[in-house]
Amino acid sequence: MHAISDETRATVDVVLDYARRRALYQDVPLDKPLTPRDLSRLASGSITAEGIGARRATALFENVLAPACVSTDHPGYLSFIPSAPTKAAIAFDLIVSASAIYGGSWLEGSGAVFAENEVLHWLASEFGMPAGSGGVFVQGGTIGNLSALVAARDSARRRNAEAGRPDPGRWVVVCSAEAHSSIASAAAVMDVDVVKAAVDADGRLHGESVERMLDAYGEAVFAVVATGGTTNFGIVDDIASVAEVTKERGIWLHIDGAYGLAAMLVERMRPAFAGVERADSVIVDPHKWLFAPFDACALIYRDPSQALLAHTQKAEYLDTLTDTADWNPSDLGVQLTRRARGLPLWYSLATYGTDEYRSAIEYGIDLARRIADEIETRDGLSLVRDPQLSVVVFRREGWTLADYQAWSDRLLDEQTAFVVPSSHAGEPVLRFAIISPLTTYDLLVGILDTLA
Repeated sequence: MHAISDETRATVDVVLDYARRRALYQDVPLDKPLTPRDLSRLASGSITAEGIGARRATALFENVLAPACVSTDHPGYLSFIPSAPTKAAIAFDLIVSASAIYGGSWLEGSGAVFAENEVLHWLASEFGMPAGSGGVFVQGGTIGNLSALVAARDSARRRNAEAGRPDPGRWVVVCSAEAHSSIASAAAVMDVDVVKAAVDADGRLHGESVERMLDAYGEAVFAVVATGGTTNFGIVDDIASVAEVTKERGIWLHIDGAYGLAAMLVERMRPAFAGVERADSVIVDPHKWLFAPFDACALIYRDPSQALLAHTQKAEYLDTLTDTADWNPSDLGVQLTRRARGLPLWYSLATYGTDEYRSAIEYGIDLARRIADEIETRDGLSLVRDPQLSVVVFRREGWTLADYQAWSDRLLDEQTAFVVPSSHAGEPVLRFAIISPLTTYDLLVGILDTLA
């Protein structure tokens, strides 16, 4: 048995001390990026033959590198889609690393996989998917969407083979014009074509529009992607009508709910997501609106056996894993080696209970509605579209992109908030993405005041 050296103990103590202080910050610093020149001046030279030691390395991170990173868990981080992990999830993330768990196979990580599956089965039930649905936690929405579409194409290929039909010259995936950029990215990786169906005046995809695309492209279409909460506006497609069309034609329906699908945990929001229960696959990112640390995407299949056929890797050294009926997460997505990234969410849910999650999500929805109403009362400000979830998009009348950018830079320099400009139909706009339960109405009103 090898003794733990004093140096090793000291290193662990230094790291855990900093982690404890950061996790328990009363006022999380917003911070801001530094230029490459400044970082080169302040932080170069840390990689040496002898090492600089744990204390110096930790101090360098705490005092130079960390302050050069915008804190996504700050209440004033309102750009893109923020992250607001619970303290329980943050703390348990340390345990996941300290435990040296491999989360790719049942053989090596059955306890971790079981706990992850508890979460996946709960989510599937919340989404109305049938018993037997299941999946895997992957890195993020891009990998989740890619994995689901790979499974969809593989399923279409198998159907063609069984029916004696040739595959099309080019496969096609249909999505909305408002779909996330990761759909186009996945299609590029797969070397398939993306066809964007028209949306209505509110940015929603409907079954009629999808049907026109299916009529035009026929059997080349292997999947349709509907969105459960777009990133820019939080728009939920008319999933029920899209599901009706895809089920009639036997085409795989995938729901990209990376941001918004978590809203289904709020009872009054469920009608907006009608049709999700008919999907062949869905994703939702816990590192967005389910209060988990980066990086975690829950990918759930209606029939996981379809994913196994598409994703199980074959190699002599893997035979001991793939020749069994065990539930191996790595057989359900494009990643073989994987961290047990669903465990922090499991621990947080087990600690706080699902009611706390429902309340926290509902808070964001209510706050978005409240600040949208405030925007409507202010001269010079107007909503671009009524919020459906927790994203509020609005404009400052008469401002150019340069005006918005200068205002955004000043807000960050003053360490008030992080609100970057967005755009819609070529028009520069502003956008609040509300995730954190620590984001307050008063904070948002204070930001609006700076636009006067």
